[in-house]
Amino acid sequence: MLLKKNIKVGKINFNLFLFCLIFIFLMFQNFILAANLEGTYTDIKVLDKISSKNTLINLKNGDEIKHKDLLIKSMKCKNSEFDDDPEITAYLQVKDLTNKNRDDVFVFNGWMFSSSPSIAPFDHPVYDIWLIGCY
Repeated sequence: MLLKKNIKVGKINFNLFLFCLIFIFLMFQNFILAANLEGTYTDIKVLDKISSKNTLINLKNGDEIKHKDLLIKSMKCKNSEFDDDPEITAYLQVKDLTNKNRDDVFVFNGWMFSSSPSIAPFDHPVYDIWLIGCY
């Protein structure tokens, strides 16, 4: 009789261990998925309105890049959680190097959305910027 009782306790401990192992795996999987949504590189397209030329720029988040008269810096980018309607958001800072007025530091400083750029528009007489990708 004593042997059967020990087997039952062993099965309960094994089931509890298995449950904890599955729970920990699912928790780490959520953290990994959340980390994959944020990218380290941002792709933007810059249109020169005068020459009608598009330029694809790949920015590493945190680095500044000079493109003609603009100094562009991507602070952060993020992909959407949903695959059916992908949304890419990025926090961009853009300086116009030809503007000598020190009151206006940034031409654009804020979040840009790929699906609806008119929410936070980038207004510049010569250039236009679109958010293309985040990876």
